[in-house]
Amino acid sequence: MFALRLLTEGTEGPDTTLQWMLIVALVFFGLMVVVGWWAGRNRKPELEVQHQVQDRHEVDDLVKIEGIGPKVAKVLEKAGIKTFEGLAHAEISSVKKVLDAAGMQMMNPEGWIDQAKLAAKGDWATLEKLQSELKGGRKVNP
Repeated sequence: MFALRLLTEGTEGPDTTLQWMLIVALVFFGLMVVVGWWAGRNRKPELEVQHQVQDRHEVDDLVKIEGIGPKVAKVLEKAGIKTFEGLAHAEISSVKKVLDAAGMQMMNPEGWIDQAKLAAKGDWATLEKLQSELKGGRKVNP
């Protein structure tokens, strides 16, 4: 009602500028709704995809390794290192190159390999003991 009154006020007739602005705004809103629908129509929820992959035992939670956070885990996964076993058999220089390419030059993967070997074997007690001696995935000098 308020918009119609604004459009019809004045002695010289309706203000067509406001009318055009209203039409443009509605068209823009409709376009955004269509684009949003189109962009999201084929996407599965991320959690659903993650559960499907984990159910097939193709991915380990690399964040359990001291020094690896969620961002680093995603970088490693994109590089094909998805399991503790894969990380345990990876060359430190190769992992470093992957991290450097992702802009994570400050990360040091040297301690990750030993941790991954223990995790791949399922030796969680020894892994926990080793991690208590680490800071950021590296051994701390006493």
